[in-house]
Amino acid sequence: QVQLVESGGGLMQAGGSLRLSCAASGLPFKNRGMGWFRQAPGKERAFVAAISWNGGSTRYADSVKGRFTISRDNAKNTVYLQLNSLKPDDTAVYYCAASRTISYGDLDNFGSWGQGTQVTVSS
Repeated sequence: QVQLVESGGGLMQAGGSLRLSCAASGLPFKNRGMGWFRQAPGKERAFVAAISWNGGSTRYADSVKGRFTISRDNAKNTVYLQLNSLKPDDTAVYYCAASRTISYGDLDNFGSWGQGTQVTVSS
């Protein structure tokens, strides 16, 4: 059974930084693309960032490009999201997701989800 457990969320002022972590179990982690999504109040869940199985390739939503960085440590079965230059619009529940395959580019492949961690950015 796949388990994804996020941590690291919290309340920050605009301009601050946070690092989210997602510990994975129950899947062949190093053979899976991984990603982060977020859901703001009253909005649908949206893609944030994704990373290939070996960390060699990444992709980002335009809204976070240059501010957020996704990375992974396959020895620890953990994926990270570094959030810098936070803005109030970044306020959301952030979800870790695992692809069903080694692919990270097809967002429809993300089929396993964590419970989410809240990030709140005040102005």
